[in-house]
Amino acid sequence: MRLALVHDWLNQRGGGEDVLETLTALYPDRPIYTSIYAPDLMPASYQNWDIRTLWLDRLPGIHNHHQPYLPLYPAAWGWLNLSDYDVVITNKSGFCHGLQTDKLHVCYCLAPTRYVWQIESYIAREGMGKPVEMALRPLIAALKKWDYEAAQRVTHFIAISTEIQQRIQTYYNRDSVIIYPPVDTSRFQPSSTVEDYFLIVSRLIPYKRIDLAVQAATRLGLPLKIGGKGRDMERLQAMAGPTVEFLGYVADDALPELMARCKAFLFPGLEDFGITPVQAQAAGRPVIAYGGGGALDTVIPGITGELFHDLTVESLAKVMADFDTDQYDSTVIRTHAKKFDTSVFNQQITAYVDQAWQAFENKRPFEWHDPVNA
Repeated sequence: MRLALVHDWLNQRGGGEDVLETLTALYPDRPIYTSIYAPDLMPASYQNWDIRTLWLDRLPGIHNHHQPYLPLYPAAWGWLNLSDYDVVITNKSGFCHGLQTDKLHVCYCLAPTRYVWQIESYIAREGMGKPVEMALRPLIAALKKWDYEAAQRVTHFIAISTEIQQRIQTYYNRDSVIIYPPVDTSRFQPSSTVEDYFLIVSRLIPYKRIDLAVQAATRLGLPLKIGGKGRDMERLQAMAGPTVEFLGYVADDALPELMARCKAFLFPGLEDFGITPVQAQAAGRPVIAYGGGGALDTVIPGITGELFHDLTVESLAKVMADFDTDQYDSTVIRTHAKKFDTSVFNQQITAYVDQAWQAFENKRPFEWHDPVNA
């Protein structure tokens, strides 16, 4: 079958790009359609891919500041027709699912478009104010209509978590199955030595709610190491006490040992899925996470970690104060993490696409048979 991969934009690297890299390894030499591609901002290996951009890629300054151009994305994607391909897989968090095709379209949904359906939280997260929000409302209303109609053209949706599955149903009125994003658990192994520090590894931006962990650790006088960089660094450093250490950027080769030796990994924000908690569990370490979003799929209270239920310093501090790392079995934790391994994703996504294509080609109803959880 002729297959194409589609991704919203390639000017920053995150969890969505991890998924794309895995899909590209599964389906090598297939074209990758995207709105913009900034080679200098992406891994050098991407230059070996057959990347095809939209006309948006020629707009001034878009590689470094694509947000001001967001109103143009629906028109750009709506213009793209990929009916020459038998199967199109969109790896979507923005508008790329709005392309045209009369063949099989499988959408791997990282999230329904956040700045359309969750405008208040998006504006708060990006540091915008009420005047900006009010000015955007008429545009958002039009984008909601377009986004909903585009979602109806998708043949099948796959969600990355229970949280995203619920949003697909709420915003798009579409059913979906869940296939968790790929996590390379083989990089991580338990350590014979566990040290007395809590750990966070994250981009330091406001919506990650790292401020809760900084304040809780400072209040309790507990050691907390924070790996990562971002625009929230100065604010977090200003509120941090002497037990909080900022590590800056953590190299990939240093991450496994840092995770394997921590007392527990902290994940204080509301996330769609969250790869770092799974990595920490692959290293045998328990996770303390906010009880919402993707953490509900990846953290089992009392077995692989604990959940706190209010986005407050008090709620997190109580769990940290009472936390006893000796109550958790690293082998059990790692076994749980392996359920999210890349090998599981590979089996599930390839089976899904093959089965969906056979059903589409033979004009019969499609019911997915999961090869992993049969």
